[in-house]
Amino acid sequence: MAKTAKATPAPKKRAPNGTTPVAAAKPDKKKKEAAAVVAVAPVREKLSDEPPEMAVAALTDAPPDAEKKAKKDKKDKKKKKNKDSAAEAAAGGGELKIKRDKNREKIERDLESLGKGGLGKKEAAKQLDRLQIELVKLQEWVKAKGLKVVIIFEGRDAAGKGGAIKRITEELNPRVCKVVALGTPTEREKSQWYFQRYAQYLPAAGEIVLFDRSWYNRSGVERVMGFCTEDEYREFLRSCPEFERMLIRSGIILIKYWFSVSPEEQERRFQARLNDVTKRWKFSPIDLKSRAMWHEYSRAKDEMFSFTDTKQSPWYVIDSDNKNIAYLNMIHHLLTLIPYEEIVPPKIELPTIQETGYLRPPVDYQTFIPKVYGV
Repeated sequence: MAKTAKATPAPKKRAPNGTTPVAAAKPDKKKKEAAAVVAVAPVREKLSDEPPEMAVAALTDAPPDAEKKAKKDKKDKKKKKNKDSAAEAAAGGGELKIKRDKNREKIERDLESLGKGGLGKKEAAKQLDRLQIELVKLQEWVKAKGLKVVIIFEGRDAAGKGGAIKRITEELNPRVCKVVALGTPTEREKSQWYFQRYAQYLPAAGEIVLFDRSWYNRSGVERVMGFCTEDEYREFLRSCPEFERMLIRSGIILIKYWFSVSPEEQERRFQARLNDVTKRWKFSPIDLKSRAMWHEYSRAKDEMFSFTDTKQSPWYVIDSDNKNIAYLNMIHHLLTLIPYEEIVPPKIELPTIQETGYLRPPVDYQTFIPKVYGV
């Protein structure tokens, strides 16, 4: 029977110095982990919210996924913060964030460069745009701080009161900035306390009210045209300053503007109204009478100022012969009277429309207006 040959082990290789080498050591597990920790150091800075063990695992198991996860977590956290701040702002809470007003700085720089010279229509429109941006900021400040603002616009017919109000309200929220233009008082209103008719329109917190003519009708048109008695007129002059002091003590910011127009410019504007079908409605029979009684109105205005141009509630007079310039000067002045800051609005992300299985009814079921334009 043949003997099976035993496998002879391969001769051990000798080291160059002739000694038998020690078997190669297995890689040390601890050293391997330490090396991984060293390699992950830059990644750990990105994943600062995670403990070192998780960072090592992330690097050794799936490095790209870990980095993506970190970025996603950071993005989600930012989203949540924006949503929270938006919800807080909607609820009326949270701290207001204020930022530097670069637009206001541009306005002041332009005023320095423009100097005292005239403005072309193009430049006036550009300046008006900037001032209207500031009016929006003022509106948001009034709303956020719960301020109560009353602005009175008085002056002769065609002096520019309506145009000024239009420029102020053009970009504002009508729920915050409201215009009050009352007509002839009713018999019931005539029997009330004179200021009662106007008091009901005074602002609540966070509102601005613009009076296109006001309680000063009594010292103007009513006085000149004989619509009130001498006693009623004198009582008005006595009680009006006290009434306005009451408003101011109650927390209302009261601002009064008088638009001053020359007889020549008023005549030109009256002629423009008569010749323009879109402005003809502005002209009334009382305008003709007031034009004829120019000096009586001047005397009534002077007496009114002597009683009601007080330190607590002064009159601000605007030269309105050039309406475009008058609007700019008036709005700029108004912005200086109420200190305000620009509020940084919260970042808002629009929600996606939820799928609910809704099906819109056929278009034929609804009555659409005819497309006469853009066909």
